[in-house]
Amino acid sequence: MATFLYKLGRLAFRRRWLMVLLWVVVLCGAGFAASAAPAPPADTFSMPGTESQKAFDLLEKKFPDASADGASARVVVRAPEGGKVSDPARKAHVAALVAELRKSPQVASVSDPFATKAVSEDGSTAYAIATYKVPAAEVGDKAHDALDDALARARDAGLTAEAGGDAVKIDAAMGGTGEKIGILVSALVLLLTFGSVIAAGMPLLTALIGVGIGISAITALGAALGLSGTTSTLAMMLGLAVGIDYALFIVSRYRAELTEGRDRADAAGRAVGTAGSAVVFAGLTVIVALAGLAVVNIPMLTKMGLAAAGTVAIAVLVALTFVPALLGFAPVKVLRRRDRHRFSGKPLSARRQRKADRHAAKDARRKPNLGSRWAGYVLRHPVAVLVLAVLGLGAVAVPAASLELGLPGEGTMAPDTTQRKAYDLLSDSFGPGFNGPLTITVEGPDAKAAADTVGKRLAGQDGVATVTPVTPNEAGDTAILSVVPATGPTDAATEDLVRRLRSLADGFRADTGAEVLVTGQTAMFIDFSETLDDALLPYLALVVGLAFLLLMVVFRSILVPLKAALGFLLSVTAALGAVVAVFQWGWLADVFGVDQPSPIMSTMPIFMIGVVFGLAMDYEVFLVTRMREAYVHGARPAEAVVTGFRYGGRVVAAAAAIMISVFSGFIVEDNDFVKMIGFGLAAAVLFDAFLVRMTIVPALFALLGTSAWWLPRWLDRLLPNLDVEGAKLAGTAPAGPLAPPRRAHELVD
Repeated sequence: MATFLYKLGRLAFRRRWLMVLLWVVVLCGAGFAASAAPAPPADTFSMPGTESQKAFDLLEKKFPDASADGASARVVVRAPEGGKVSDPARKAHVAALVAELRKSPQVASVSDPFATKAVSEDGSTAYAIATYKVPAAEVGDKAHDALDDALARARDAGLTAEAGGDAVKIDAAMGGTGEKIGILVSALVLLLTFGSVIAAGMPLLTALIGVGIGISAITALGAALGLSGTTSTLAMMLGLAVGIDYALFIVSRYRAELTEGRDRADAAGRAVGTAGSAVVFAGLTVIVALAGLAVVNIPMLTKMGLAAAGTVAIAVLVALTFVPALLGFAPVKVLRRRDRHRFSGKPLSARRQRKADRHAAKDARRKPNLGSRWAGYVLRHPVAVLVLAVLGLGAVAVPAASLELGLPGEGTMAPDTTQRKAYDLLSDSFGPGFNGPLTITVEGPDAKAAADTVGKRLAGQDGVATVTPVTPNEAGDTAILSVVPATGPTDAATEDLVRRLRSLADGFRADTGAEVLVTGQTAMFIDFSETLDDALLPYLALVVGLAFLLLMVVFRSILVPLKAALGFLLSVTAALGAVVAVFQWGWLADVFGVDQPSPIMSTMPIFMIGVVFGLAMDYEVFLVTRMREAYVHGARPAEAVVTGFRYGGRVVAAAAAIMISVFSGFIVEDNDFVKMIGFGLAAAVLFDAFLVRMTIVPALFALLGTSAWWLPRWLDRLLPNLDVEGAKLAGTAPAGPLAPPRRAHELVD
């Protein structure tokens, strides 16, 4: 592989104009396709194979009018303390509110709370349902403003008026602030790392081009493949981060090869052949982790994972071809200013020559860089460093034991939002289960009679507050009724009630001959969490197993991939612990802008496992590949570790800082899911890069010594030799399989 990538890098360097033109054409073509494509579909949520989804599909078929996808708003009004909404004056104000809502843009109908008996027992609170002609994503600003104005006039009349539902405007759109912050901090890190504006600009430019192509492609294919507007969120976040990092490693390796006396084209080829090999396998681990989300069998997650995987694949191709092409335009200016004179070909003046000589003498006297000194310290004290790092991560991971999962709803919104206020008003006046009713579908020859029997049986169940009258369809073969639990939607008792009602289905079928299904938002949330729980272990086994095989081929070792996987589990658990402490317990909530501590979103653990595993393997591949390269070329195990940190430590630290800045930028977004994902990924990268890869990994290498690179001879013969470390470029063959050493470890002096 190194030889092929070497030739590809040289070709891109020499044919730089052609390569740049090709990528510009691809970018323009993707942008044109995106601009000409139909609008992406609205967000849809489905869970194939679950009872909730089966019942929902039945309702779509049997009650086409009731299951229309129009948005709705539930407007709640309450009289002043001690009063009733049925008092003549207040009743007139409620009627005026209903009349105003009926005249609002895009509204199809509005229910009268007094006609539908939607009034609380004490008479203090009532609610009206406003149904819109369009889905929630298509409700316009005029309709939102009309709803806000109607609520304001009701408040002016002395009523408490709030609204919930998907037709109510949510100020949680992606504003682009996160990307801007991430790019700005990344630029500063790159400038400090390279000491050259041009070298710092290349990774940023290539990352933006890669993300632009990826997002444009997602937009262009949105209508055809059902990719909603939020599908690109993860793709943008990861594409920007890995795009910068992959280009960073190739540019850094090019500078190192150039300063060692390589020809410019040869330096570009070797940079792509060595660092590019690491980029390929690092990208493959990320792609495997993201594409593996398909095993969860939730279309929304599958689409997000595949879209992000495609964007990462583009970032890899851009790094391998576009980056060396850009290096061809500025082969010397990517170096620090003080190092350029050796490659400029122009004679220096006497003054500049003396200055250059002083810099050269200073470099010769310079102590080993920070990466080398840190590696040496860890190699001298491996046990102490290992214990402290593991205990520190373990302490941060403790809150993960209290992880509570749930899905966002109006009950978890900030207390000052109208949706949360409406939710609380309904809970206080109609009972905690009113906001999470269960929908029971009954399908059979005489559905109404069967549903009446089912309703009577359900009303006697513990935990059921009320059962609504039966509503049959026109054909008479399907009927629905609602069950209002006595407990809230997120309570464990409600979850137990759903399971108990479903366990009665076989008895209902035997008694009535009808099929009974339980659905509704609360039931769908329960099924969603169970689906994720059931898929977690198979997904983890698939991703870790495939990555283990991939890393075994890369490093030709068993222990290196094993410790890489174990280190990942430690860092992701610590990151989940930090997420629980901030978003569930409310620690430092004001610092991170958490309005309302609440259960962690159900998708968070599996999302973090997929994304963090790919990113963790990035740093493992980048850092350990350099160690493997030194070891193959004859260095002792301890010397190989120091060499890896000498050349890769600073770059890995810069790459991690860039990742952290990109992800941290999304914490300022209003979208709760994006905020939580950004925080979790930033914490995971911080823990994994600096504590696992740059602390625990060298400590383990010190303890394992040569046995870290051991591979059974029979397995060595079976595995393909991809020459990731570039041994063939140096004219030497890779070292063969190793037997376990006699000494446990070796330390540098």
